[in-house]
Amino acid sequence: MSTAAALLVAAALAGCGSTTYFAGRTLPPSGLANRVLIAIQNPSALSTGALQFVDAYYDIRFKYNSANTGPAYSISGYSGNLPVTIQNMPEELGAAVYASGDGSFTLINYAQEKSTGAVSGLNGKSSSIFTTRNQAYVFAASQSLHVLTVVDKSATSAGTYALNLPGVYRVSVNPGGSVALAFAQDSNYVYYPRKLTAAQSTAYAGGPSNWPKAAVDCEPFSAPGWCLFQAQSPDNTDATGNSYGAPLVFDRPAKAVFSADGGTAYVLNCGPECGGTASSVSLLPVAPMIYLIGEQSGLLPCNSSPCSNTHTIPITNIPVSGGASNALVNSSTLYVVGQKQMADFCGGSSSLCWGGYLTVVNLQTNTVAPSTGTVPNPVSISDGAPGAVSRMVLADDNTLWIGMTQCNNGERANHGLPNGCLTMFNTSSNKVTMLEPYNNDATGIAAVTGLHKIYTAEGGQVYIYSTVDGTAIDNQFVTVTGTAYDVAYMDADSDTNNTVY
Repeated sequence: MSTAAALLVAAALAGCGSTTYFAGRTLPPSGLANRVLIAIQNPSALSTGALQFVDAYYDIRFKYNSANTGPAYSISGYSGNLPVTIQNMPEELGAAVYASGDGSFTLINYAQEKSTGAVSGLNGKSSSIFTTRNQAYVFAASQSLHVLTVVDKSATSAGTYALNLPGVYRVSVNPGGSVALAFAQDSNYVYYPRKLTAAQSTAYAGGPSNWPKAAVDCEPFSAPGWCLFQAQSPDNTDATGNSYGAPLVFDRPAKAVFSADGGTAYVLNCGPECGGTASSVSLLPVAPMIYLIGEQSGLLPCNSSPCSNTHTIPITNIPVSGGASNALVNSSTLYVVGQKQMADFCGGSSSLCWGGYLTVVNLQTNTVAPSTGTVPNPVSISDGAPGAVSRMVLADDNTLWIGMTQCNNGERANHGLPNGCLTMFNTSSNKVTMLEPYNNDATGIAAVTGLHKIYTAEGGQVYIYSTVDGTAIDNQFVTVTGTAYDVAYMDADSDTNNTVY
């Protein structure tokens, strides 16, 4: 049965009193089979944050035929201050919500529609944070404190580890929950944490003089449980001290997305957007960097071919002229989004404009797909803030949706062209549709798969669009009081329906 059919059957069963719906999931207390979660800031004078959800089948806040009265649906027990991101994990029937006001990272149970509590042990506020799907590990970058925090809730080495890394500001975690990569601002290096065996903990005790050469920090000094390593070492040594060829060179790496099989990290070299030289995508094998004990394998990459010895393998680097600050993997295609510096000056100032671009990369050949007919590659899309991580999600009708921030400050606005923050890209025809009018920053997108629509958070309010043609759908019964900052489809069939990864 298709996803669309399954969801329609679920809606029908919900009306007949069934206790299960799509994929055998238990019908939640609200009785809704299609829910979109909304992270709301300052919903009232008495609260700075709330998580409400709406019926995405009928696009209403209340039960169908309920005369639209009574309180809106909400996640009980949530009290985060200024929620900004929803890490959507519908396969696990849950989510993790980060709130910038108090630095809380709260786990949500979709089946029970309630909070199960905030993660403890975080160091200050996080500029980037993720939990693994099994919720055994949390990785958080605290740029203000210059630490990568690892919250280890597993049976071995359980505890909190603050690994020092000056300028750390982003972290990427693979869907399988076995690799985490950390990125420092204005740096050309990639870092990864690794859990230590008992023997390694003993060997590395006492401080830096006992650490492997590629180690950046091991904590705690007396008996370290985790270490942070560079994916390439300045003195050409790997995590175990073996020497290798020329060090791997990135160009302001800012994020990584992962292949479907989990074996490759596509490192996004932000380049000029982040103060570097050239944007590109580097293919980094993750097997040597798995943080789970005893599961590492293979060799670290180098930047020359052939490499100088048997400890390394060559790396593939794909130049991307349109910028590379975010990306999304779909089978054998990588969609890369970024900002390209243009020749014009914006607003009569001395600053050059930036223009948004989408580049389609063929992962079978590891090359940028050629332009076809009148369709260029890269193709112009909504402009955005240089280096900012955009929102990207695949939806029905072969569409890819991209949300930007500060889209009214770019090349399009400079020339009086449509400059909305939301772009619909048809992955079959490669056609771009700029959605108007301008609704301010697009900070969240949720693909309501099977129902041919998406929900967005733009300028602090909730909007709905058709994936068939991009037209707006009536949103009057889903608007919220307060500032809507992120949205997520709670009943999606896959964790890939997530704009945070």
